Parts: sequence; structure tokens; C-alpha cells
Amino acid sequence: KPQHIAIIMDGNGRWAKKRFMPRISGHRKGLESVRAVITQCQKLNIPFLTLFAFSTENWLRPTQEVNFLMTLFQDSLKKESSSLIKNNIRFKVIGDYKPFSKKLINKIKELESHTEKNTGLTLTIAINYGGRWDILNAVNEFQKKNHSKKLLTQKNLTQNLSLNFAPDPDLLIRTGGEKRISNFLIWQFSYTEFYFTETLWPDFNEKAFMSALIEFQKRERRYGKTSEQL
Repeated sequence: KPQHIAIIMDGNGRWAKKRFMPRISGHRKGLESVRAVITQCQKLNIPFLTLFAFSTENWLRPTQEVNFLMTLFQDSLKKESSSLIKNNIRFKVIGDYKPFSKKLINKIKELESHTEKNTGLTLTIAINYGGRWDILNAVNEFQKKNHSKKLLTQKNLTQNLSLNFAPDPDLLIRTGGEKRISNFLIWQFSYTEFYFTETLWPDFNEKAFMSALIEFQKRERRYGKTSEQL
């Protein structure tokens, strides 16, 4: 089974549009799928789950929707915090905090520190995250620490990436029918298996999640070797 699953949760807006509802209703309904996937990962003892909630490019969406997403995230942190602690989940957020309000940053840091000793599922939310931003940020961090005196290697670049506490994802699931990675974990996806489904995120339930895992188990992961060498 995969040790680390990453998910691009796509299709909330289209789900709402099909039902003649505002886009924000889709985002709200999408939270149920988040809870379902977290529960499944816990049941199956999958140690790492990383969810792409908001990309650096998502600021280009209508202001009302962006504001709603930020409020929804803040409210969810408040609402779900006791359940995360109770379920032994370690909570992490990756992304560029700069545009966030002080209140939101404090809430994130508070929940991260409350759950850092938890030994169950590590749930990472990527918010205002971009793969290129991550790599650039890692290079800058490395140079700051070493004053450009050391040569940058794959190993020390990886140590400075925002997901340095987790193994690379084994499986990427993208809902909503699009077949691209949208500037998600571009460094970490070097040997990740991709699974694309037409299912819109608010409709992505336990059954849909299990279908992705069954498909993953059929894949032969060669890491550059031939089948015979495995």
C-alpha cells in the first residue's frame, strides 16, 4: 500500500454549477470528502496524506471566492482541531504564509504545535503553495544557511523543501477529470504514480478512494529498472 498519498481536490465549482448552486457550496461540500479520505487513511494505516487546497495561482479567482476559501480554512481549523488531536493526527501546512492574516498564521502554528507529538496520520494541507515557489524557496534557504559556500546537492535541496518531513508521494490522485499536476509537488513527484478520475471532488467518497488504491496496486513501480530486475 502507498505510504504517502497526495490529492489535487478539483471540481468543487463544477459540482456546484451542475446543481445551480454558488461555487462556494461546492467548497463546503468538498469538506465532507476531506473527512472521508482522512478516515480511510487512518483505517488503512497510511502514514502521510497531503491535500492541495489552494495554489499560488488561485489568487486570480474572483475576490469573493478567495475570501470565502480563506474563511472556510480558518473556520475548519477551529472546528476540526479537537478531532485532529483526539485522532492522534499530526497537522502540517505547507505554502507561502506571507499573504495570510496574522490571525490565520497564529491559528496554523498553534494547531501544528498542539499536534506535533502525535504519531498517527500526518495530514498536510498545501495552501498558497506552488512547486516552483517551493524549489526556489529551498535554494534561498540553503544559501542563507551556508552563505553560498557549499555546493547545492539533491540531498540538501530536499532537506530545505517544505515537505522535508515526509517521504515522496507514492500516489497522486486528481479528481475532476483534468490530467495535469498544476504546479503541485513538482520535485517530489519524480516517481509518483498518477491516478486521474472524472469524479468531482465533492462526490469523491470511500468507494472512489478504494478504486484509486486498487488501481495503484496493479502498477509496477520500476524506478528506472526493467521488470526482470525487480
